[in-house]
Amino acid sequence: MKILLAPAETKNEGGVEKPFSKENFFLQKNFPYREEVFSNYETYVQSLSLEELSTWFGIKRLDDVKKYQESLKDKPTMKAIQRYNGVAFDALEYNKLSEKEQAYIDDNVILFSNLFGPIKASDLIPDYKYKQGAKLPKINVEKFYKDSFTSDLDEYIGDEIIDLRAGFYEKFYTPKNATVITLKFLKDGKVVSHWAKHYRGMVLNTLAKKNVQSLSEFMNTEIPGLKLVEIQEKKGIKLLIMDIV
Repeated sequence: MKILLAPAETKNEGGVEKPFSKENFFLQKNFPYREEVFSNYETYVQSLSLEELSTWFGIKRLDDVKKYQESLKDKPTMKAIQRYNGVAFDALEYNKLSEKEQAYIDDNVILFSNLFGPIKASDLIPDYKYKQGAKLPKINVEKFYKDSFTSDLDEYIGDEIIDLRAGFYEKFYTPKNATVITLKFLKDGKVVSHWAKHYRGMVLNTLAKKNVQSLSEFMNTEIPGLKLVEIQEKKGIKLLIMDIV
C-alpha cells in the first residue's frame, strides 16, 4: 500500500544534503525526464525579468523573487517531506514522529512536485518555487510527467493506494489497476476545502503511528476527530465521506 500526497506552495529554507542529482530520487532510470523539466525551468527562469518572475512565481516582494531567480543546480537539499511546510505538513508533524514512524512516511508516501514530478517523501529536493498550474513555454509538465512515469509508478506502487492529493495533482498520475481510497471531509454537512489539507495531514499522521499496511487495516483504523458516515464506490475508487467531529 502506498499513499499519494500533494506538495505545498510554501517551503522550508536551507538543507545540508547534496544538490540536484540522480541519486536524490527514486525511480532513478527515469531521472532524464526530471532533468528535461529541470533544464526547461532553469532556462525559462533565467530569461525573465524580476517583474515577469514576480507574476510567474506569484510572489509580490521582489526581494523574495530574487532568491528564487538564482539557479537551483548548486542549492542544498533536504527530504521532500521536510521541505514542504503547508497546512497538511503542519498537521502531519513529521519531525515529532518516532524514527519508526518517520521511516513509514519515507517509505510509503509519494508526493507530486510541480517541478520534479513524482517523488518519495525521502527524496532530496532544494528550496524552489513553482506555482501550481504555472506553464513552461516548451513543455506541458503535468502531461509530460504523467506520460513518462505512469507505467513505472503503477509497477512500483502495486494494487492498493490511499490518495490524499488535491484534485489538481491527478493530472500527474492516475492509477490504472490499483484499488484506491480517497476521502471527503464534511463540517455541519458542508464540504471543507482549505481545511481538508489539515485533515489529510492528520490522516497521514495516524497511518504512520498505527503502521497501517493495507486498505483493510485502514478501514478498521479510527482517525481522531473524524467519523466515517458514508462510502461511495465507483470503478475501483472508494470515496470515504468523513464528518469532522
